[in-house]
Amino acid sequence: MTSTNPYDDPAARPLFGEHQPQDRVVNLIVGIVTSIIVLETLVSAFVFPGWPLNGVNVFFAVIIVLICCSLIILIYWYRQGDLEPKFRKMIYFNSLAIVLLCICGNLYFHEVGFGIKKK
Repeated sequence: MTSTNPYDDPAARPLFGEHQPQDRVVNLIVGIVTSIIVLETLVSAFVFPGWPLNGVNVFFAVIIVLICCSLIILIYWYRQGDLEPKFRKMIYFNSLAIVLLCICGNLYFHEVGFGIKKK
């Protein structure tokens, strides 16, 4: 008799179920988009103010990197299986928050909207 269950030993069964291939694709897309935007923000923080560097831009870039470090640790724990699948939504939310923070940083670095005068 052959079993349809690929896990004959209950200890070999994944704790939180099988991962779907589409989950991996979504994770890669979110990771790549977030990485590109963060990298562009870091380059903008150091290149666009010219010399001497603007301390506020560098400080803002360092804060973004520190927030990214905490997200990377969270992703590492998730991939190791130490976190439940519900933390995937938190990882997506943190990635979105980092992207929005980078957009704000880029708008500030390029001085978009500073020419508007209030009456």
